Amino acid sequence: MVRSSVWIIVSLTVAFAFTSCEEKVKPPVSTAFAGDIPTQESWNATITFTDSGRLSGILRAGHIAEFAEKRVTRLDSNLTVDFFDENQHHTSVLTARRGIVNDVTHDFEAHDNVVVVSDSGSILRTQELYWDNAARKIHTPAYVDLASPTEQIQGQGFESDETLKHYIFFKVTGQQKPND
Repeated sequence: MVRSSVWIIVSLTVAFAFTSCEEKVKPPVSTAFAGDIPTQESWNATITFTDSGRLSGILRAGHIAEFAEKRVTRLDSNLTVDFFDENQHHTSVLTARRGIVNDVTHDFEAHDNVVVVSDSGSILRTQELYWDNAARKIHTPAYVDLASPTEQIQGQGFESDETLKHYIFFKVTGQQKPND
């Protein structure tokens, strides 16, 4: 009788212990909507963009998540984009912490510590930058710092061609270096 009582106590203790552990080990239930789950994901990926068979860009990102239903691709974990002109000559390189690509229009957004270095020697720094694929122009409403071999300009709001040679500041401050 003592053995069966001990057996029952041991059995109940073991059952209680497993039940308690089970509750602690269960993964949390996700509250994400089905639309927020990516259709495809890639890590440490490189994507080459072409237009009519000509190289137009090379994108590298630590993480890429495609959302087919929303028709967007999110890029994060430090992205780099090399841009090429219509003659496939390298024009500039963009780096940022994260970005978003509109999969329909191929417009692009870069966010957080955005830096664009053109092959002509200009360096643009901002927190957000937008690429209009149809117009082949970059723009931002954010604060921008542009350093070129001849000038240093800061301002709020900016628009430029992809080479950073032809640009407009909307609220400008800055200094021009004197000609020697």
